[in-house]
Amino acid sequence: MKNFTQDNVTEAILDRISSSKDPRFREVMTSLVTHLHAFARDVDLREGEWFEGIKFLTETGQKCDDVRQEFILLSDTLGLSMLVVGLNHPKPTGATEPTVFGQFFRDGAPDIKNGDSIVRGDGGKGEVTLMRGRVTGPDGKPIAGALLDIWQTAPNGLYETQDENQADYNFRGRLRSDKDGYYAFVTMKPVSYSIPTDGPVGRMLKAMNRHSMRPAHVHFVVSHPGFEPVTTHVFASGDEYLDSDAVFGVRSSLVADFKPCSDEALAKKYGLKTPFLLAEYDFGLALSQKQRAAE
Repeated sequence: MKNFTQDNVTEAILDRISSSKDPRFREVMTSLVTHLHAFARDVDLREGEWFEGIKFLTETGQKCDDVRQEFILLSDTLGLSMLVVGLNHPKPTGATEPTVFGQFFRDGAPDIKNGDSIVRGDGGKGEVTLMRGRVTGPDGKPIAGALLDIWQTAPNGLYETQDENQADYNFRGRLRSDKDGYYAFVTMKPVSYSIPTDGPVGRMLKAMNRHSMRPAHVHFVVSHPGFEPVTTHVFASGDEYLDSDAVFGVRSSLVADFKPCSDEALAKKYGLKTPFLLAEYDFGLALSQKQRAAE
């Protein structure tokens, strides 16, 4: 009969994992158990503390539903999401940098024409904004028909899935770049907002003496066959939380100016009143691995 103690239990579980037939699973679980046991030894983990940890993870799962993912929020606020993004998506020169996906994406956003608005209903009291730019490949040539999936909060700092008073799919839309790679859409200037704090992640942030704010941004997923899709944000310059994003998602290359514009021709083209805000940002896509191998 094996006598399991604190001195040999780690070796025992690693020995059992070693029989796994999946080499990647074996590698990941071996490292996970090794580091988890080392953590417990390092902090001399108490039974009551571990039970509180179990309750915390249980509550995190219980807080998840079809519109909220508390585990993504946990991963984001611990910097793990951004670390995994960096490990998995190194970008060559000229390609837009990725950032965290976040927990508020929705499938099935309405398709809109290039230049249309993603605002549904009255939109709230915000600053009308025209966002435009170009999608190009690594050679700088335009990519026609690139798909841009776009989402952001309303001016009240809430995504429409958090706010029953907003129209369905408010501040969401999908459009394609034109034959010269250009895209444009009308929206409201994004605002900084708090991530949800009414769950276990909120309690964790409070215990860490951290704020829960994200700097103003618009989400994008930009894709086209033959290229690597990029999941990213465009942040508003000057936002007070750019240096302390609660989920560590800011990259300096993703910051854009939202400038007042009184161009009458632009206003007429997009059905706007002057002055409005103009934000310009160009996206660069890297070739897919398959395409790079073919070349």
